[in-house]
Amino acid sequence: MAPARRRAHIMSGARDAILGRVERAVRTGRIPSAPPHDRDEDGGTRADGDARRGAPDSARLQERFVLEARALGVETYVEPTAAAVCDRLRTLIAGLRVLAWNPDGLPYDCGSIVDGALLGSSPRADQARAEVGITACHGAIAETGSLALVAGPGCSPTVSLLPPFHVALVRPEDLHERFIDFVTARADALAQSSNCTFVTGPSRTADIELSLTIGVHGPGRVAIVIGP
Repeated sequence: MAPARRRAHIMSGARDAILGRVERAVRTGRIPSAPPHDRDEDGGTRADGDARRGAPDSARLQERFVLEARALGVETYVEPTAAAVCDRLRTLIAGLRVLAWNPDGLPYDCGSIVDGALLGSSPRADQARAEVGITACHGAIAETGSLALVAGPGCSPTVSLLPPFHVALVRPEDLHERFIDFVTARADALAQSSNCTFVTGPSRTADIELSLTIGVHGPGRVAIVIGP
């Protein structure tokens, strides 16, 4: 067999193998379990590391998350009461056309604020005209300042992706130190969902000349309101 034909045959075989694995994964709908992550960078166990630096507490996680999120250009607010969270949300969305997760999925009794708003189940053309999207979150990752939004009933991914402005409501119990901590804690929800959106600051897009543009492929403005 000529070298060119042999290379093409090898490439075709590799492609078929990859596509076969993808097809089997889609057909079974199974997400492989992550391997145990019980060792830190120094080779010690994770428990040893936690003992050395102290197990993460909510105050430290929140402080780290806020620091990282603000470094990404996220407007971050920490409110002392549920009423203050609602007041902050009203201020942020005043006068804007709202698209929201289902009201009963929003914490701090904020559902009443978005009553009558467009939902993720609304016609897509109507959703595209929204000026702000309001969501809760399923995870807030302190080491990167990222939000994790697991798609599901009443939690459409379009709400955080279509409008130019995204407001997320975060509870202290949503905080996780690392990505692996979130995946471990929400493994069941992730396995049952079609996708999970990770929001790490406003949308950033760079072209081949490395010119950075904000808000082309997602919201150009992101605000996070953390409650008690």
